[in-house]
Amino acid sequence: MQKINQEKAILAKSVEDYENLKKQHEDANVMLEMVQESQDDELFQELKGECQKMSATIRDLEVKSLLSQRLDPMNTYLAINSGAGGTEAQDWAEMLLRMYTRYAERKGYRVEVMSINFGEEAGIKSATLNIQGPYAYGYLKAETGVHRLVRISPFDANARRHTSFASVMVWPEVEDEVEVVIRDEDLNIDTYRSSGAGGQHVNKTDSAVRITHIPTGIVIACQNERSQHANRDRAMKMLRAALYELELKKLQKDKEDIDAQKKANEWGSQIRSYVLHPYQLVKDHRTSWESSQPDLVLDGELDPVIEAYLKSQVRVNA
Repeated sequence: MQKINQEKAILAKSVEDYENLKKQHEDANVMLEMVQESQDDELFQELKGECQKMSATIRDLEVKSLLSQRLDPMNTYLAINSGAGGTEAQDWAEMLLRMYTRYAERKGYRVEVMSINFGEEAGIKSATLNIQGPYAYGYLKAETGVHRLVRISPFDANARRHTSFASVMVWPEVEDEVEVVIRDEDLNIDTYRSSGAGGQHVNKTDSAVRITHIPTGIVIACQNERSQHANRDRAMKMLRAALYELELKKLQKDKEDIDAQKKANEWGSQIRSYVLHPYQLVKDHRTSWESSQPDLVLDGELDPVIEAYLKSQVRVNA
């Protein structure tokens, strides 16, 4: 039921987004007619505001269209680990913890702190979050890697500039249960006459059954039973077992890919720099996305940088 409710929430949100955009478009058209008739500047400014809202909604739907991978709709785990540097790095790790918590709150996600290890003086050594909501993994997978902070240290009596590192690892909350769904329209069922031992029905009736599962190309044949009905039942059981095995292999591959991603998350894989001194800049080194407002980014405004990463991945895979 939990999995079904999650899928329902995702589909309901997609329909709601579409309906809201449709209503915004209708309201904007009505307002446009009124502006043309009245030439009212105040009403025109209101129309501009509505168009900006529509633009934001369209941009959000466009980003969601990029989340087409098998695991993208899942809830996610996010782990933060401070790098070398003691209190400086631990304070930076806590800043990242706040940033991701704020981001999740902005998206309407539920955040659960699974574990946290506080530093001796300030900050955290590590923390793991479970972030629950539609496409939580799809969005936050962009954050895996090493994050670098440059600033004047609040812990340095001489007010010197320090560079701190922290690593972030994101992986989906994958269910171990495998559900096999066989749709009638995905099956091509043939009957033919049995051969070999089989009693009086051999070569007299089309009791043998061959089932082809069209999406996977799996072919199952059964002729051991005396009736077509029995052969069909046996073939369906065999097909279900074959599809179950296929889903298990997919699940195992997903987990292996996640493990490989974790191993690749070394200190050399720096993905983003946050510079607070001598100038203000956030730069993502994978996409060259930049912002001169690090305070907004550190307050959870991550949608623009995540959007840039997702679009870059589409270009890479195209």
